[in-house]
Parts: sequence; C-alpha cells; structure tokens
Amino acid sequence: MTLAPLISDFYGFEAQLRDHEKEALAALRADLEQHLKPIVNDAWEKAEFPREIIDVLHRHPTFGELWDETRTGDYSALYGGWTALELARIDASVATYVGVQNGLAMGSIGVCGSDAQRAEWLPKLRSGEVIGAFGLTEPLSGSDSAQGLRTTATPDGDSWVLNGQKRWIGNATFSDITIIWAKSTEDGQVKGFIVPTDTPGYVATKIERKQALRIVQNADITLTDIRVPNSLKLEKAESFKNTASVLRLTRAEVAWAAVGTAIGAYEAAVAYTKERHQFGKPIAHHQLVQDLLARCLGKITASIALCVRVSQMLDNGEQRDEHASMAKAFATTSMREVVALCREVLGGNGIVLDYDVARFFADAEALYSYEGTREMNSLIVGRAITGVSAFV
Repeated sequence: MTLAPLISDFYGFEAQLRDHEKEALAALRADLEQHLKPIVNDAWEKAEFPREIIDVLHRHPTFGELWDETRTGDYSALYGGWTALELARIDASVATYVGVQNGLAMGSIGVCGSDAQRAEWLPKLRSGEVIGAFGLTEPLSGSDSAQGLRTTATPDGDSWVLNGQKRWIGNATFSDITIIWAKSTEDGQVKGFIVPTDTPGYVATKIERKQALRIVQNADITLTDIRVPNSLKLEKAESFKNTASVLRLTRAEVAWAAVGTAIGAYEAAVAYTKERHQFGKPIAHHQLVQDLLARCLGKITASIALCVRVSQMLDNGEQRDEHASMAKAFATTSMREVVALCREVLGGNGIVLDYDVARFFADAEALYSYEGTREMNSLIVGRAITGVSAFV
C-alpha cells in the first residue's frame, strides 16, 4: 500500500521511515479513515469510547516494544512516533488509548516486570485480549508524584495490601488490569503492581462532564484493602526512578500525538478555506487566511523535526529525560497555538463539532497538561542546562 504524503509534512519527514514501515503506516491510515473518522464526532459528543475500534487498532503493528532502550526489531521508535501522530490526526482520544495501552501499561511491565511477568502479560496486551490502565496520578498528587503519593502498599506475608485513591486514569472504566503505583509503608519507596480490576476492594468510577478528550474513559479509582500477591508486584519497580523510566519512554509519544492533534485541526482548516466563500470567492484566496495557515504549518514542521530527532535518539539509545521533556513541552505548546489559529480560520464554525476543529481545540488542552505539564518539563530541561534542580 502506497503512503500518500500528508499536506502537513511539508519537509517530507515520512521519507525517513523504512519501506515496510511506510506500508504499515499507510494501512493504519486507511483503516482509521474508514473505521474511526466517520464515527468520532458522535462518540466525542456522547463521551463514549467506540469499543469496535479496538480490534481494528490491534491488528496493526501499533503495539510494539516501546520499552526497549534500542530497537533491534522490525519497527523503530520513529515508526512508533508516526503511528501516534497518525492516530491523533484523526482523534486524540484514540491516540491516548494506544498511549496508555502500549506505552504506560505495557511499558511498565516491559521496563519493570520480571521475565515471567513480561511473558504472561505483554502478548495479551499487545493483541488486545487484555486492556490495561496506568494508575499514578492521585486526587492530591500530580506533578509531585515522586514525593507526594498517598496510596500505600503494605507487605503482608506473600502479598501486599494497597489502600488509596487514583484520579484521571485513562481506560480505567473498562481495563482488565491497572498498573498501580504506591508508596511502601516498609521503606517509603514507590512500588508498582499489576492489579486485576476484579480484585475485591477495587472500584473505578467514570469522571463525568469532561470538556476535553471526552472519548477517553478516565476514572477515579478507590483501593480499599485490596490484596495483591507478590507475583503481581513488578519485580524491578523499587523506586520512583523506575516509574520515571516508563514516563521518559512515553513522553516523546505524547509529543508526537500533540503534533497529530495540531495536524488534524490544520487539515480541517485547509479544507474549510477551499469550501467557505466570502466576498465572492473561497477564503483561501485571502492574504490573512494564508498567513494564518503558513504560521500553523511552520509550527507543525518545527515540532515534527523535534519529534523525529528525539525518536532517532531513542532508537540509538541516546535519549535522556531532558530530550523527551523538551519535545513534549515544545510540541504541546505549538499544538495549542496551532489549534487556536485554526479555530480563528473557521470563525464561528470553529466552535461547531461538525467541522472537527472544535474537537481538536478542546482536546489540545488535555494533551498540554498530561504526562508532565509544560512547566515541569521545562524544569527537567532547565536542570540539564544549569546542572541545578529547581523543582522545590
């Protein structure tokens, strides 16, 4: 299948993918256009996740070994980034589902799990037989998760007893397992656990009335004396440093998704300018409209360049925390600016769901904040620049 170039890939960065990766991306693009795009606005308005898309997603090489520090398999981190862009170009919520499943849930087990845990869970997560979620954020702990976790894990014989609350946990209303991060009452360090969602004392409640990423099924989770056997404690999760290793791998994927969100709005805006007539001609003929589109394309192109390089560094085993953080901070900031300019292009129709831009405009606010706010990622970069931590 031929990969037709995106109008937003102005410098042709997709050409850096290998031939089989281009074919895989083209197949994913075709399926998303056929199966997701026609239903996404209705799903967003109803705040429902289209479960039928799960089988479509999992038949593609979208769920790969993101947790490997270097790539020796068939698909590169660069390809993984392009899939995140492609998903978000149609819908940021579905890109978030994949990010949680592939990056946060599978990544936690891939980075921190034992060989036995990896062998048991990763094939099921990759195929979609098991749906995963990632429970780190809490009602009173977000950016300060390294020190501020209140969920506790107490060793008790051959198991651990978990108590606490989690908030904003994506996929959690229908996940089969959730990776729960909790602070040990024994040594005060953060530990990770694979928690089946049918465990007694585990309750997930959907967060209602969201105005961004409405398709994502975020939940509040309450853990009341839930008992997790030692076999489900992530073997290599012994401190928040291990949690951070997972987040570093997925943060660049969020940057790619931010670019895809910007592109989705941009493509809708470009199409609109050719159809909308004012003063006797399509508004694409007007200088000020062309200026807005050119500004959008510049920001998108710069963001793609940054994301391509950070993924190449991951492929080469060279990526550090500050590299992923700069990509996430820059791409999400640029995304926010692009979707605002695209809404401006559409005028009043920019707030109507039928024209797509309104959905991207709203969803951008969530991507801007999750997996590290711009400020927190800036401090990670600032620490690398100065050698001084300014977090507290």
